[in-house]
Amino acid sequence: MPNIDVGRYLEALVKAARDVLDTEFVGAYAAGSLPLDAFHLGRSDIDIALLCRDPLNEAVKRELSTRLRHSALPCPARGLELVVYTAAAAQSGTGEPGFELELNDGPAMAFRQTLRPADRPAADGTFWYGLDRSILHQSGRVLAGPPASEAFAELPPETLRSLLVDSLRWWMALLGPAGDRPAPGADDAVLGACRALVRHRYGRWLSKVDAGRRLLEVGYEPAETIELSIAARSGRESPPSGRQARTFQEGVLHELLTATDRPA
Repeated sequence: MPNIDVGRYLEALVKAARDVLDTEFVGAYAAGSLPLDAFHLGRSDIDIALLCRDPLNEAVKRELSTRLRHSALPCPARGLELVVYTAAAAQSGTGEPGFELELNDGPAMAFRQTLRPADRPAADGTFWYGLDRSILHQSGRVLAGPPASEAFAELPPETLRSLLVDSLRWWMALLGPAGDRPAPGADDAVLGACRALVRHRYGRWLSKVDAGRRLLEVGYEPAETIELSIAARSGRESPPSGRQARTFQEGVLHELLTATDRPA
């Protein structure tokens, strides 16, 4: 565990989830940066997936959210990003959101509670969930319950590539016009594209920075954009410009679209 406070927090989170879900509790898993050895206290989120046996009623969802909010269980990181699935949804192997509850909250994260997928704004993207479940299948850290590789199904290759394409288009829209000044968030967009390309080419999920380094090792261009993005993540440089980030993402998107035969 990267930090003793994080370890204690995860133990308390699992206990609270068990208390609320009781016999419906199936498992708890760390996702995101924690299992990919990329967690940085103060910058990273704590990403958690909980599994339950059956669909939850609204009262249980609200009680679980109340027990896990930052005000009730202080998060030692930037924030908690929690998603609850039924065991069947985790095993579905689809790209659908399929969650029972989504909770975001923390000292540096705005509170958001979503009780059903239809309530999530489409502009926020629906591709995250399938991609996260794929990462959990590969690298989920078990906090309680069966092995993550058994609890979460891998996605079919075409479904996975389709979600990766959607993620790239989302990032490109988020960046806005392609200018020549450093663009806030451009480093995250570039390294997210690196992670997507590494997963597509090599069949393995890496952290964003490790994915960037992997592409540098094989000579992927433009190397300068990757190097600048990695340096920006550590605060050593300003992020790439919007133009650099968009050009990089367009190159990755072209490779994925060519593989999937999807219209541009």
